[in-house]
Amino acid sequence: MAINYICRHCRTKLGSLDSAQVTDMQLGFHSLTPAERRDIIAYDLSGDVTVKVICDYCKEALEYHPELNLVTNPLQ
Repeated sequence: MAINYICRHCRTKLGSLDSAQVTDMQLGFHSLTPAERRDIIAYDLSGDVTVKVICDYCKEALEYHPELNLVTNPLQ
């Protein structure tokens, strides 16, 4: 099972973990609400997990240009 982290805006792969030993508690998933989990975490048929986060580049762009938050895919 792999846990892949990608930027939700530019789709850049930020990193991955390849371990079946990692728990939701260790990853901090336990603190997410059910709605946040649906929005942030995706599971595929092979058991891999994709976690959508925001990379530093997109975070900075959104901080300097907050109007981009109004667009569905601002940085693609």
